[in-house]
Formats: sequence, C-alpha cells, structure tokens
Amino acid sequence: MKKMKAAVFVEPGRIVLDEKPIPEIGPLDALVRITTTTICGTDVHILKGEYPVERGLTIGHEPVGVIEKLGSAVKGYQEGQRVIAGAITPSGQSNACLCGCLSQDGAGTKHGFKALGGWRFGNTIDGAQAEFLCVPDATANLAAVPDELTDEQVLMCPDIMSTGFSGAESGRIRIGDTVVVFALGPIGLCAVAGAKLSGATTIIGVDAVPERMNVARGLGADHCIDFTKVDPVEEIMRLTDGRGVDVAIEALGTQATFANGLKALRPGGILSSLGVYSSDLTIPLGAFGAGLADKSIVTTLCPGGKERMRRLMSVISSGRIDLKPLVTHRFKLDDIEAAYDLFSHQRDGVLKVAITP
Repeated sequence: MKKMKAAVFVEPGRIVLDEKPIPEIGPLDALVRITTTTICGTDVHILKGEYPVERGLTIGHEPVGVIEKLGSAVKGYQEGQRVIAGAITPSGQSNACLCGCLSQDGAGTKHGFKALGGWRFGNTIDGAQAEFLCVPDATANLAAVPDELTDEQVLMCPDIMSTGFSGAESGRIRIGDTVVVFALGPIGLCAVAGAKLSGATTIIGVDAVPERMNVARGLGADHCIDFTKVDPVEEIMRLTDGRGVDVAIEALGTQATFANGLKALRPGGILSSLGVYSSDLTIPLGAFGAGLADKSIVTTLCPGGKERMRRLMSVISSGRIDLKPLVTHRFKLDDIEAAYDLFSHQRDGVLKVAITP
C-alpha cells in the first residue's frame, strides 16, 4: 500500500509528521493531491488538548490542491484540475442542508459534547496537512480555482475568509454601521474586510500586536485600539460618542472578549461570535441589559460548499480585497512540527503559514 506524509495528532501537546496510507476513495469522493495548506487556530486547540480528536488523526482543514482521482459518481470535474474545498463539507442532502444550514450537516454527539457541525477534515476524518486528502461528497464541495489566482491567494477561502466574512454576514451589517472586531488574528482580519465589503463606514479593531493592527488598517479598519494601553470599551464609547457599536464581532473565543463585545453594543445591537470557546461562558447582567436591551447574540460556523468557495474566490478575483499579507511564513510539510511551534507560540509576527508538501 502506497504511503504519504501526514501531520498526525498523537496526544495533547504532540502533533508529529508521520507516514500513513494514501486514502482510498468511494464513489462520491475525490482524492486531492495537496499543493498548499495551512495551520488554523482550531488546530492549536487540538494540539493543546482543548478540543478532543481521535489519536492518529491527520489534522488540517484548509486544502488547496489538484484532483488526483475521482470517484465513479462525481460529476463536473476532471483529474488534474486545481481545486479547493471548504473546511466544512456538506453533503447537500441532509436535513440541515435542506433547511439552509449547510454548516451543520453532520452535527452530532462526539466525545461527550456536540461536534462542530459539518466540520469533518481534521475533526472526524483525516485532514489536509498531508500529501493527499480524501474529499467527501466531492460534487458538492470541490471548487475549481481560476487560472489567474495562485494557491496563496485562495488559501484563506476554505476557512479563515469564509469564517471572518460570516461574522459580518451574521451580524447583519448595514450601510453606515459602526462595527468593532475583537482580536485581529486571521479570522478577525477577515471579519474587518467582510465588514467593509458589507457597508460598514466605521470599523474599530481591538488587539495589542502592532503588525496585526497595521494589516487591519490596510483591510479597512478606521481605528485600532491597543487593549493593553486603554480600556477598550471606554475607548469604543468615546469613539462613538457614547452610542456604542451596531455590531461587535468576537473573533478570539475568551470570556473577556465575549463580555466586552456585549458591553460595546448599543441597545438592539448584535454580538456576532466566531470564537471557539474552551470553557463555559457567563453573560454579564448589565451588558445584557438584564435581557431587556434587545441585544442579540449569534454564532456562526464557517460556511462551506462549492458555491461558497466560488463566491469567495470571486471576491479575490475582483481585487476588492487582498489577503496576501496574511501569509507571513512558509514551510515545507517536512517541517510541520516547526511550523506548529511557531504558530502556536505566535512568534515572529506570524499570522498564517503556507505549508507545501
């Protein structure tokens, strides 16, 4: 049986490069030869043992590659075609899909709690930090990459861009809105870009890393607040003349950023939560107006499927945003353990790493 290299979860604190059999595919699947992938913050949660997965699982959910082999029932694609697939891989046939909630296809109990919807790569099946990847329900999930776009230009589409944009979409941003984004990591930066495209005319970013705040300004942030120097909620209220923001996007997954998002909202505003939380949350009574302030809390899991990927690549092709600055480091798959060490410790101004087998 032919083998491939893959980044494998061994135990909390250890993701290592190992050899595994090249995946077998079924009639509905496609085998994709990975040409570029990356590491996500959720992968770091896995590394730290904060999100449990099975030992021996290949990690990663952001694939760019070339179709190596197609299942007999897959239509509309050809071997040798450049493609991406979303981090979320809906079948298109489930109750969740037919209700219009593609990201929740496959939601069920796993390790004692609800698994993250339709997130399968690197969660319930082998993922993309490998030389080859089996894409399930390939007809619904493969999206052809336009010839004019490079791997790195579309690398953010499978997860980071889709998730960040969904934060703006779920927040129902309107033309003229004021929006704050808490945490300017890759998802938060994409949320800034999504807020601008959605019509927000005042965008505030909250972080403490100068390089991230500079990138945020380039993507559309009008103000950047260093939360280590000022109280971010007080500064937001000053910038909005005490009104508060229309939409707060929480892109980190901590109690503090969740609570500050609520505190920064005007009455009737929307907290759009994108963070992956590692413990129970508490809703501050005052910030929530004791339930009488008409504030909404919405959560969103990264939308997937081929049409979502097509739309995101269309945004990139249009030139309306440029996410190339998010790729700050590059590694070979052979050096995946060093890439994890850099990314998990957030050294050297890292935002995203591009990994090539």
